[in-house]
Amino acid sequence: MKKVRLDLLVAEAGGFASREAAKRAIMAGLVKNSKGEVLDKPGQSVPESLQVQITGPAHQFVGRGGLKLERALKQFGVSLDNKVVLDVGASTGGFTDCSLQHGAALVYAVDVGYGQLAWKLRNDSRVVVRERTNFRHVAADEFDPRPEVAVMDVSFISTRLLIPKLLEVLSEPKQIISLVKPQFEAGKGSVGKGGIVRDPGIHVEVLQDLLKYAYSEGLECGGIEYSPISGGDGNIEYLALWRMNGKHETYLDVEMWGQRVREVVIEAWQTLQSKSVEEIVIRSHYNSES
Repeated sequence: MKKVRLDLLVAEAGGFASREAAKRAIMAGLVKNSKGEVLDKPGQSVPESLQVQITGPAHQFVGRGGLKLERALKQFGVSLDNKVVLDVGASTGGFTDCSLQHGAALVYAVDVGYGQLAWKLRNDSRVVVRERTNFRHVAADEFDPRPEVAVMDVSFISTRLLIPKLLEVLSEPKQIISLVKPQFEAGKGSVGKGGIVRDPGIHVEVLQDLLKYAYSEGLECGGIEYSPISGGDGNIEYLALWRMNGKHETYLDVEMWGQRVREVVIEAWQTLQSKSVEEIVIRSHYNSES
């Protein structure tokens, strides 16, 4: 029986404008087989006759960032039902929109910019718009009620510079889902032309160093995944879940960081860059015990 890549099959069956659009839908968990099982590996080989179901529109959020958060919520098993959410780096509102569609009672949409948030969110009574706001300079008492969960997608600043303020603002259990962009975490010497980080080893080091820093701040890691969509500049991005003082059997132990991070980076480069395992050379001098 002839086999094809899942993303090619879905692109044709679902009427998507491109294979990339089909890939985003697959990785967002929107594609199922006839048994109702989610198919989330764009590059997997499937029978050409496979019947697939598209369970939702590929662009159901105001910004494509919503698909990134959607993957995180599903992969990490996080519920936002009736939660107060803090969206740092709200921009057009992809994360805010996704949070609301997943049951958030209230979302603080914080961004240093102005006029970017989608009109439908700006006029939603569940959204508190905080534009022209540098999150590093806010006070915890500016948020009433206090947010329980933070979702974050920021650029031109390291995630670690915002973690202390997140811990100050959030109420227990201080749960954080953050998009991690290697180009803004790595040193300038590690970022190539066009702002692209082309060495998967740098991705490994960035993620391990960030996890180590978060642990030093009292945060446990609940999971690391790669984003279903590359950044606008083509960089591979990652999603991380942290929780304060949340001892839980599914949370990664410090000894597991190196192994899990390497697995995620390899999977990301295989899926998003169509690289074979043999082509992905990871050189890292990171020592999880240092």
